[in-house]
Amino acid sequence: LYNMVRIITGTLLEVGRGKYPPQHLREIIASQDRTRAGPTAPPQGLYLLQVFYP
Repeated sequence: LYNMVRIITGTLLEVGRGKYPPQHLREIIASQDRTRAGPTAPPQGLYLLQVFYP
């Protein structure tokens, strides 16, 4: 879980920039391969507000 929120955020930013299609995030999580993800987002200004558990 180390840097997980930052990794997901960095990958979502890449999706938003059009570098990856939206379904790529699901594929990355399913593969459990960190090398397929986007860059780790910087920690400045990033905080975890809430977590929902199914």
